[in-house]
Amino acid sequence: MSTMNMYVHDSNAIKVLHVQGDLNANTAGEVDSRLHQLIMGGNKKLIVNLDQLNYISSAGLRVFLSANKLMKKQEGNLRICSLNNTVKEVFDISGFHLIFDIFDNEEEALNGY
Repeated sequence: MSTMNMYVHDSNAIKVLHVQGDLNANTAGEVDSRLHQLIMGGNKKLIVNLDQLNYISSAGLRVFLSANKLMKKQEGNLRICSLNNTVKEVFDISGFHLIFDIFDNEEEALNGY
């Protein structure tokens, strides 16, 4: 059974969603719902911190792609930060590093927002 946890905190009035554990077909729906809720709640600036994400599947990638499209429709910006080497490799191979604003850490993602 896959385990995944999420929590949100505010940093300088910007919502930061932390996703921890495994993001796969079993857990993608929870993350998708939370991102949709945050975006439709009027948050134009959103950071997803993946510093404790161990694994991401294609279902997990689709969640971020969908959230990014929704955020653009809302005229907002979605940033992703703190990818470990395994997750970074998945983003690079899939070409997602060309689609998203990806930062090394949360502080860098917050700067200039």
